[in-house]
Amino acid sequence: MNYLSVENLTKSFGDRMLFSDITFGIDQGQKVAIVAKNGSGKTTLLRCLMDKEQFDSGRIVYRNDIRVAFMEQSENMDDEMTIMEAVFDHDLPEIQAVKKYNLAMKNQDDELLNECFQELTDLNAWDIEVKVAQILSVLKLNNTDVKVGSLSGGQKKRVNLAKVLVSEADFLILDEPTNHLDLDMIEWLEEYLSKSKSTILMVTHDRYFLEVVCDSILELEDKTLYRYKGNFSYFLEKKAERQEQLQSTIDKARNTFKKELDWIRKQPKARGVKQKARVDSFQDIKSVAQQKIDDSEVEIPVKMERLGTKILELHKIHKAWPSRVILDGFTYNFNRKERLGIVGNNGTGKSTFLNMIQELEPVDKGTVSIGETVVFGYYNQELIKVDDDKKVIDVIRDIAEYIPLEKGKQMTAAQFLEKFLFPRDMHYNFVYKLSGGEKRRLKLMTVLMKNPNFLILDEPTNDLDIFVMSVLEDYLRTFEGCLIVVSHDRYFMDKMVDHIFVFEGEGKIKDIVGNYTEYRQKLQEDIKQERQDKADAAKQQKQEAVVTTKPIVQPAQPEKKKLSFKEKQEFDSLEKELEVLEIEKEKFTLILSDGSKTSDEIMAAGSKLGEIVQAIETKTERWLELAEGV
Repeated sequence: MNYLSVENLTKSFGDRMLFSDITFGIDQGQKVAIVAKNGSGKTTLLRCLMDKEQFDSGRIVYRNDIRVAFMEQSENMDDEMTIMEAVFDHDLPEIQAVKKYNLAMKNQDDELLNECFQELTDLNAWDIEVKVAQILSVLKLNNTDVKVGSLSGGQKKRVNLAKVLVSEADFLILDEPTNHLDLDMIEWLEEYLSKSKSTILMVTHDRYFLEVVCDSILELEDKTLYRYKGNFSYFLEKKAERQEQLQSTIDKARNTFKKELDWIRKQPKARGVKQKARVDSFQDIKSVAQQKIDDSEVEIPVKMERLGTKILELHKIHKAWPSRVILDGFTYNFNRKERLGIVGNNGTGKSTFLNMIQELEPVDKGTVSIGETVVFGYYNQELIKVDDDKKVIDVIRDIAEYIPLEKGKQMTAAQFLEKFLFPRDMHYNFVYKLSGGEKRRLKLMTVLMKNPNFLILDEPTNDLDIFVMSVLEDYLRTFEGCLIVVSHDRYFMDKMVDHIFVFEGEGKIKDIVGNYTEYRQKLQEDIKQERQDKADAAKQQKQEAVVTTKPIVQPAQPEKKKLSFKEKQEFDSLEKELEVLEIEKEKFTLILSDGSKTSDEIMAAGSKLGEIVQAIETKTERWLELAEGV
C-alpha cells in the first residue's frame, strides 16, 4: 500500500539547483533514509514533502487516510508551554481525551471524570500516559512542569522528538532524530523505531542507525535520486558497483570521443551537409565523456612535529563544582599514539576534563604537566567564529597562505579547501551561505591545518555527512599523534579508539580496554552478573533462614521442564526489563544524593525508587523461576 508518491520534483535556490525531476514512492511499513553530502538539499526535500517549502515543479501525494508527523531540526514550540503541554500539543482524539481527563482530575469534577473515563475506555487510550512517562524518562525530561522557553537547544530537540513519538502517526518524517541524544537514548530510539509499525522517512548521519533501522536508502547526488533496497552495508556495496560501472561507461565514451573528435575536425568547413545523426551522436558522447566521478578524499600529508618522550601527565587531579565532583585524585600518563574515547552522561565533566588537560580550566588540586613538543588541536561543538561576510578562502588564508607538507612540499589554501571537498566554485562564497555541516567542516580545517600532534575532538561528527566522516576516519587512521574523541557516534568510536574513559559521576572514571561496542557488551554483562549475584544472595539468605532439627530426605528431583515458547518470550522480555529498571534505579539513586535538588524532587525520587526496587525484586523472582527451564 503506497503512503507517499513523489513525481518529477524539482527545487532550486536562485541559480543553484538542489534536485531535478526526482521521483520515488514509499510504501506502508518501509523504513527509508535519505543520505547525501551536506548542502545537497536533504532538509529542503523533507520540508517540501511537508509543504513547509515551495518547490519549482512536480507532484507530492499522500494516502488520504494516514496521519503524518514531522520532526524538524529547528524547534518551533510555544516558549510559554510546559514540557508536558508541548508533548500533548496534538489534535489526536486519544491525546485530547487524556488532556481532558487530567483537567477533570485537577478540578475534581466528578461528572466530567465519569465522562472522560468512558471516553478513554472507548478509545482504548489508557496506556498513553504510561507511554508518555516512559518516553520522557528515557529522554531525561522528568520535570515536565518546566517551560519550554527555559530549556537548552538540546532539551527542546528532545521535547520535539517526544512529541512526534507520542503521536503514534502512521508516517514519521524525522530530520536528524539522534542529534542531542546521549548514547543510551540513541540505542533506545534505535530499538523503538525498529519495532515501530509506523512507516518512517528520515535523514540521519548515524551509520549504526542506518544499518539497524532502515530497509531502504535514497541517495541524493548530482541533483538526482538513487534508490537502494537494503540497509547501510548494502548501500555502500551497491554504490561502489554503480560508480565502477559509471567509470567504465565514461572511459569508453572518452575513447570514442577522441575518434569522433578527429572525424569532426577532418570534415571540410565548406561542406554544408554532414552526417547529422553522427554529429548528434558526437554531442551525446561528449556529454558522457566530460562526466567526472567525485571521489575526492581528505588526504592531508601535513608536516607534524614529532612528540617527545613526555607528552601529558596528570597527577592526583581534583576538580569539583558546588553541586558535583568531577575528578577525585585522578592520575594518568598519556603515551605516543594514544587513541582514547570518552563517554558518560551529560554533566559528568567530560568537557571540563578536556579543558583542564589543555590548561584552559584550573584544577583544584594536583598537577597537569604538558610536554614541550605537544601542539594541541581542539575541535569543539561551537560553530566557527568568523565574520559571516568573509569569503571561505579568506578564512583559510588568515591562518596561512601555504600549508607545509612532508618532504618539504607545500599546499596552497585553495588546494587545501579542495582536499576538504570544497570545490573551486565555493571558495569565494560567503560564510553565511554555508550549511551547518559545511561550517563545521571549515572549522575542522582550521584546526587540522595548524599541524597539531595531539588532537582533541569533541563531537566531531555532529552535522557532518557520512561521506565527510568516512574520509575523516581515513585521515585519522594514519594520524601519528595522540587522539582523544568524545562522540555519540558509535560507528566512529568503534573505528577510532582502542580504550575508553567512562565518566561515571562523583569523580569516578573507569578505564575500559576496547572500543565502544565492547564497552557496552561488558556493561550488559556486569548488569546481568550483578542481578544474578543479588538473586543468589537472596536465595542463600532464604535457605539459611530455614531452621530444622530433623534431617530432610530430599525427594527425587523431577525432570527439568523446558520452557514453552511463550515462557521463553517472557524470559527474554524480563531480561530487557530488568536492565532498564537497573538503569532507572541508578538514575533515581543519583537524584537522592544530589544536594541541588529540592525536597519535593527528593521525595518524588524516593517514592519512585521504592517502586523500582519492588519491581526489580518481583521480576527477579519470576526470572529465577523461568531460568530453571533454560
